[in-house]
Amino acid sequence: MELAFSIDNYKAVIFDMDGVLIDSEPQWKVAMEDVFTSVGLQIERKDFQKTVGLRIDEVITFWNKYKNLKIPDERAVENAIIDQMIYLVRSNPVPLKGVRETLVHLRQLNLKIGLATSSPNRLLKAVLNALEIESYFDYVHSAEGEPFGKPHPAVYISAANALNVDPVDCLVIEDSFNGVISGKAAKMTVVCIPEKTHEPNPKLSVADFLFDDMFKFLQKIKGV
Repeated sequence: MELAFSIDNYKAVIFDMDGVLIDSEPQWKVAMEDVFTSVGLQIERKDFQKTVGLRIDEVITFWNKYKNLKIPDERAVENAIIDQMIYLVRSNPVPLKGVRETLVHLRQLNLKIGLATSSPNRLLKAVLNALEIESYFDYVHSAEGEPFGKPHPAVYISAANALNVDPVDCLVIEDSFNGVISGKAAKMTVVCIPEKTHEPNPKLSVADFLFDDMFKFLQKIKGV
């Protein structure tokens, strides 16, 4: 489907991180399976979709209540998962297809570039350092410091404010339904590039634009 889309309509592009910049969803599955198994929770692949896009503390709280795990120290479980994630990211720091090329092109267009993620700050920093792409971003922000994570719009609104750009002039790049809702609730235009390891989600059609991968998005903004 041909989309009526022009990058000239925006002053800033704000990226999600997991599943957008790095193929980290499989790594999240490994890290959560390992740690959750240690506290008595067996998770199947389809279960992960229940919490895609949420902060890791919200994921742990969800499963603790949903499965009545009686985890006494959720923060310890959170730290164990993040430690495992950082190890996995540093072991295989590969950006998703088209990410570096897209960042280079957006920089050439003199657009402001931001990052708004549900992941905690220490994982955010580990990913950007491992991928060696930190220099492309004018501002990076974690929902860790917000009262609410995605799908609440706070993380995107905070990023727009820090970039000094009106939310309506921002383009968001997301991969999950919770992320799409977050961007839309912030009154931003949302591009969705669905994460490939999850089951197809028809709800992603609420995004303003859909692309199969970042290269397709890059071709669009180049007018190829």
